[in-house]
Amino acid sequence: MLDGVRRALGSVVAVPVTPFDELGQVDERAYTAVVSRIVAAGIVAVTPNGNTGEFYSLSPAELDRVVALTVAAADGATVIAGVGHDVARAAGMAAEAARLGAAAVMVHQPVHPYQSQEGWVGYHRAVAEAAPDLGVVCYVRSPLVTARALADLVAACPNVVGVKYAVPDPVRLAEMAAEVPQVEWVCGLAESWAPFYWPGGARGFTSGLVVIAPELSLDLLGRLQAVDLDGAMEVWRRLKPIEDLRARHANAGNVSVLKEALAQLGLCRRDVRPPISPLPDTERDEVAAILRSLSLPVGAA
Repeated sequence: MLDGVRRALGSVVAVPVTPFDELGQVDERAYTAVVSRIVAAGIVAVTPNGNTGEFYSLSPAELDRVVALTVAAADGATVIAGVGHDVARAAGMAAEAARLGAAAVMVHQPVHPYQSQEGWVGYHRAVAEAAPDLGVVCYVRSPLVTARALADLVAACPNVVGVKYAVPDPVRLAEMAAEVPQVEWVCGLAESWAPFYWPGGARGFTSGLVVIAPELSLDLLGRLQAVDLDGAMEVWRRLKPIEDLRARHANAGNVSVLKEALAQLGLCRRDVRPPISPLPDTERDEVAAILRSLSLPVGAA
């Protein structure tokens, strides 16, 4: 199983949104349709309960249910369930993900104002040991996490197989990947950064945008794999407007833009939960224009 997780990390690692229904509950039918659509397009790795899935807005029961729905809809794709919060809860979520049929877990960056390197290793070690048969992917968003900490964790827990690196520093990524080659390195900053992390060793990249246009995300990956750098940058330029819109206002629209696009495509409602908010009308119009530029069928709700 661990070898399969490693292979899946060298691809487009989809992080789907979690649609809500008119009552504000998880829309299971819409979520299943979103996952089934991207898997049918060729996606081989799916991360339910990532940040794009509004991880911190979902209840414990909803988090478990989203994993179960993903496993049911994955059709052979590798399911890498997001886990986090306090260490006991993160470890419990990992054990539950194993029971539900996930192949791996992605451990969210610990949310705590005071962290040490030893504490970071201890947090991830507790999760890895709670589900020893699952692959473990560390989500690194802080430049304070060192190669030494990662190496210590990998030495203690052989099921730690990947790092989702989301620090906007491709030079540091290359340095870290060279120092800890035992794991698979994934660009955790999606299509916007994938071409620039590729030379440093990140052979896969995460994507929320994939729920809108999976073929384009896969096209970018294929061109990188073929060393078609001009072609990769051509795709990158096509995708950049929607990624720029998601990043506006310190990433306030990261999820809202995707749900607005899916609503306009007729795939789910645009609803999000606080502290996220729906897009204003002007930005809804921008989404429509971007969808038309990508030759996608605008005209739904």
